[in-house]
Amino acid sequence: MVNLAREEILLLFDVDGTLTEPRSIVESEFEEFLYGHVKPRVTIGIVGGSDLEKMFEQLNGRKILREFDLIFPENGLVQIDKGREVGKQNIVNHLGDVVLQKFINFVLRYLSELELPFKRGTFVEFRNGMMNICPIGRQCSREERNLFAVFDKEHQVRSKMIQVLQREFADIDLTYTIGGQISFDVFPKGWDKTYSLRYIEANYKFKEIHFFGDKTEPGGNDYEIYTDSRTISHKVGSPSDTKKIVTDLLQLT
Repeated sequence: MVNLAREEILLLFDVDGTLTEPRSIVESEFEEFLYGHVKPRVTIGIVGGSDLEKMFEQLNGRKILREFDLIFPENGLVQIDKGREVGKQNIVNHLGDVVLQKFINFVLRYLSELELPFKRGTFVEFRNGMMNICPIGRQCSREERNLFAVFDKEHQVRSKMIQVLQREFADIDLTYTIGGQISFDVFPKGWDKTYSLRYIEANYKFKEIHFFGDKTEPGGNDYEIYTDSRTISHKVGSPSDTKKIVTDLLQLT
């Protein structure tokens, strides 16, 4: 990396699997690294598929509003700049209630006929910019989450469901991405994590934007921004990977 000023470079991080272990809380040692050593050198931001409340849960509360320069919940459909919400897009306005109800009704029928080792609750979570579909239900325990991740890897529950939805709703411009262990996101085409880059380009003149994410394969929720020509991207498998790459990148000691 060339010697750039803080305002000329942005490190943009996925959250789940990048700054934290899946659906876990960030480690205090990693916080100290990020806020104490990285933030003084570069602009830092986060972009995730989850809503802001879930970001608070994983990153130890509302202090992220002051620690991160840029925060993009829901793939950037919500934009928070220096702790203040400055923009929001809404899937209801974009698709309309008729289309949304048809889609949700189909999803619930499909899930009602799906045989799994167990089911819990909250199968469809509605957000500003997307819907999150969870075959086993988001109210599962951590142990159940891990069990389903193994089951899904063998039986491709989420991938098969996405294929069905793509056929059934081929006339609707939707994108499906798998993130985390138990669910997948559904949103209008173009509303992936590259949506955050629209705000960044319109309001900042960074010379380099580095993105860090773990779900970078096709169909993963980091894939589009990972392969975007506007980012210098880094694939990680854990927070320790992220720390190592950032340490090397910024030549921290």
